Amino acid sequence: MYEARESIEHQPSSSVPGGRRRRDGLTSAEVLERTSAGRGNSVPGTTSRSLWEIVRANVLTLFNGIVAGCFILLLVLDQWRDALFGFSALGNSLIGIVQEYRAKQSLDRLAILHAAESRVVRDGRTQQVPADALVPDDIVLLSAGEQVSADLRLLDGGYVEADESFLTGESEPVSKAPGAVLLSGSLIMAGSGRAEVVRAGADTFANKLTAEAKRFSLVTSEIRSGLDKVLRVITWLLLPTALLVANAQIQNAGGWEDAVSSGGWVPGTLGLVASIISMIPLGLVLLTSVAFAVGGVRLAGHMVLVQELAAVEVLARVDVLCLDKTGTLSSGSIAFEAVHDAGTPPVEGWRKALEWFGAKEEASTTARSIGEAFPAADLLPAAGSVPFTSARKWSSVTFPPGSGAAGTWVLGAPDAVLGESPSRAGAHRLAAALASTGRRTLAFAHLPGSMPAIGEDGRLPPGLVPVVLLTFREDIRKDAHRTLAYFRQQGVTLKIISGDDPRTVAVLAREVGFGQGPAYDARELPTDPAMLEETMEGNHVFGSVTPAQKRDMVQALKRRGHTVAMTGDGVNDVLALKDADLGIAMDTASPATKAVARLVLLDGRFDRLPAVVAEGRRAISNIERVSMVFLSKTVYITLISLAFALLLLPFPFLPRQLSVLDGLTIGLPAFFLALQPSAQRYAPGFLKRSLAFSLPAGLCAALCVLAVNAYARLGGQYSAGAAQSATVITLALIAAWVLVMASRPLNWIKTLILAGMYGGLVLLFTVPPVKDFFRLDWPPPDLLAASVMAAAAGSLAIEGAGYFQRRVAGRPGDG
Repeated sequence: MYEARESIEHQPSSSVPGGRRRRDGLTSAEVLERTSAGRGNSVPGTTSRSLWEIVRANVLTLFNGIVAGCFILLLVLDQWRDALFGFSALGNSLIGIVQEYRAKQSLDRLAILHAAESRVVRDGRTQQVPADALVPDDIVLLSAGEQVSADLRLLDGGYVEADESFLTGESEPVSKAPGAVLLSGSLIMAGSGRAEVVRAGADTFANKLTAEAKRFSLVTSEIRSGLDKVLRVITWLLLPTALLVANAQIQNAGGWEDAVSSGGWVPGTLGLVASIISMIPLGLVLLTSVAFAVGGVRLAGHMVLVQELAAVEVLARVDVLCLDKTGTLSSGSIAFEAVHDAGTPPVEGWRKALEWFGAKEEASTTARSIGEAFPAADLLPAAGSVPFTSARKWSSVTFPPGSGAAGTWVLGAPDAVLGESPSRAGAHRLAAALASTGRRTLAFAHLPGSMPAIGEDGRLPPGLVPVVLLTFREDIRKDAHRTLAYFRQQGVTLKIISGDDPRTVAVLAREVGFGQGPAYDARELPTDPAMLEETMEGNHVFGSVTPAQKRDMVQALKRRGHTVAMTGDGVNDVLALKDADLGIAMDTASPATKAVARLVLLDGRFDRLPAVVAEGRRAISNIERVSMVFLSKTVYITLISLAFALLLLPFPFLPRQLSVLDGLTIGLPAFFLALQPSAQRYAPGFLKRSLAFSLPAGLCAALCVLAVNAYARLGGQYSAGAAQSATVITLALIAAWVLVMASRPLNWIKTLILAGMYGGLVLLFTVPPVKDFFRLDWPPPDLLAASVMAAAAGSLAIEGAGYFQRRVAGRPGDG
């Protein structure tokens, strides 16, 4: 980091005259010259994967390599009828590529529409330009909430506090004085000033980091990590299982020598391929990717930008939603209401001083409303100022003697500005009364002379004289009450965490259904982590919360095992949004807030959140359902392969037979089931629940297949074809019942899907061309009866496994 800053600080100066450039910025011709020379700030985005990354992830995998090898082998052996799985795998990959690429296009379009912008001075006037249009020597205006989009050097007269945690890991904001370097990717947490672009585009420090360092950490995905564990186990099992099956197939062909000389190794190869291919849950990986991708596309249709597709999973797990007041529950627009006498004699020049706060280019929403009420005809020159921070809760400006408003003027929260002096008790009482009506209230005070040095605690010096109190109105979103009622019905705990006065917050909370109780004053929050956890569990409305406290509160909830979502729009929400499991930014959010959020509500509609949560629950609940089907198949095929191999029996299925069973009882139905609506809230323990069902279900299916095969062999009067058909019927009926269980509760769409599955199974044994192709026929009546009875017994046992999973493994109720 030191070397990067040194190289920037020693970069040679531009040929543009420094005084004129820093005052008027670049001219349009100078900007065009730099842009034409390729010195712009265009950098690749990180919202979604590139097309090549999508193709590579869906095609160039170990399992696809195994499938491709087996497919080519069967074609070489002229066994194309048994190579159907190759086309299925190809279809899987194409569907995955198309779906994710469609999601990428949707997300990229939204990302472009809401790309970060920068305020620059060009041709002597302030302009708003896309961040990728910055060029070296541009003069950028910085204020709290901005995201630094290029490497900058802070110019004279500026002071900011920058969050560089994305780049350095440093969690606390870093103070920046004139001449200091601001690296792209930093977030301006407080202060303001002008800065000069010294590096842009690929030359910036952030873009020289590795891709992993540039991107914020991936969302923790339990489903993704659980499936990775399963795939690793299958990978380790494939080779030893394949060797055992190969040996059994060859022994049944008369041994290695006879098998090679007589050509008996070819039928043996078919059994080996059937075993290997069926162990691989290719469709499960596909459906997981498709569910995430379709979730992202559907959310894009709701004007919700998903920064990372796996964030869809977190939506389904959220059980605590923390809400900022301003811009989330309220509309975000703040209107000046009135000036109130603070109970002290008026101080000369207070109106001129107040005009200064509202006239700054980087003014906050509140300050801009002051500027509208007190427009500045002639702005007083300031001798010094202290920028507002959410931790201090005040800002100040000092004017020199003879200016008409001499001294220091402080604007901020009444509790911070008025302090605890008995002489200000009247102003305190009035501020409390105003706040209790739900109005946002600020105190405006005067200090003769200049501002002395301020300590880290931000405590103001004695001697401040209250001048006036200012009140502002905020409108509650019309959809807030209905949206919060939805979350309560869904079992999501709601908490309001606001920096405003607790009395003001309490009034708003009552209007949106939080009851009549007071808001908890965050200045009294315990510092002990365990006590903070207890406080967060027992209270739901908080006021006077600092940014650091918001982060601590989110962390306390997470330590209690909650999955926490946090909404916000201000720079004071950045720390909490970063640490929440899911950060959600409103459309009015500052660029810094949007940069750390996983989701952005692009049209600012708070009532989008129920659809957002419902989409997450749909996607993840259905992934869990279909995973039980796919993993059950992997378990029973693995057990059947091992059992028949150890008993030196030929594998009981042809590849084409397992391919059609997979398509009818797993692949096609699971694809449609994965897109069905579901309101079930996801609970931790995905892999535990899936295996609690899949292992016993797979064991039951394998035992039933073994039993039917043994019955057919011991009877002696059945042909090999009849025995194979009976085995296929047994497995088909059990696999179909597993799908029925995974589909509950049934609706008319699911019923149609299941009816189609059973109809397809009947056609396998009744349509002559189909029967001939798959080498299937109705077995003799007694063998057919044995197959049906075994399948019924297996299905009943699997029902018991499902009951065990729901009661013992902690599966949430069907929904």
